[in-house]
Amino acid sequence: MHMNKPNILFIGAGRMAEAIFAGLKQSNTIGTITISNQSDQERLEQLKDTYEVETASWQEVISDHEVIILAMPPSAHPAVLTELANKVDNQFIITVAAGIGPSVLEEALPNRPTAWIMPNTAADIGESMSLFACGKHVLSEHREVLQTILDAIGESTELTEEQIHHLTAVTGSAPAFVYHLAESLEVTAKSYGLSTDVARKLVVQMIYGSASMLKDGREAGDLRDQVTTPGGATAAGLEVLENGNFSDLLHQAVLAVNAKAAEQAK
Repeated sequence: MHMNKPNILFIGAGRMAEAIFAGLKQSNTIGTITISNQSDQERLEQLKDTYEVETASWQEVISDHEVIILAMPPSAHPAVLTELANKVDNQFIITVAAGIGPSVLEEALPNRPTAWIMPNTAADIGESMSLFACGKHVLSEHREVLQTILDAIGESTELTEEQIHHLTAVTGSAPAFVYHLAESLEVTAKSYGLSTDVARKLVVQMIYGSASMLKDGREAGDLRDQVTTPGGATAAGLEVLENGNFSDLLHQAVLAVNAKAAEQAK
């Protein structure tokens, strides 16, 4: 199968699917994009108008596409994979669903090239930190297409399937921890008489600037030390976090995410 400008079929047309094909429409390396979903015809029409993608019932157009992206919820996968088993030829099957690694896909679709992408919410603005794992039958040509898809939504790192199960908590769930931090700091800022808008501006730019310095390649510990004079005001604040076991709390939060995800996967 040639993967030069492949046609891509999306089964599922939710937010993550939209983030991916919105990004892909800006790259000139793929062919036709077709989207399908179970029942929401209105949503398909709206996406078709916005992004100039094709819409269809996926069962009817599957043979015209080299790549199939499964963008429906994990619970919808078993039924669709069963149906796909009779319909796929040698298409590259990629899922973006939590908990559905290549081993699950290969069990349903033996000897087919498969991959698993775990993006995060920032895919919406092309700033995802996506984790991915490839199945046993993925060749270099599939990897090129996969990288194009990943690049359309941000940065990416390849891990083992098992690592992704554990680390989605850090890349996928921890944004919620950051938003919780932002929300708490905004509340505190407002308690000193600030409007919501001003409080938000203060907190958002502080987080953005801090993250930008980290992204610049500097060490978190070094940056923290630069802000902290021993025995000074910032040190007093850090001491409160330390006494409250802040680092341990974050570690526990990650473990809780993983435990719940494992339970849901069963």
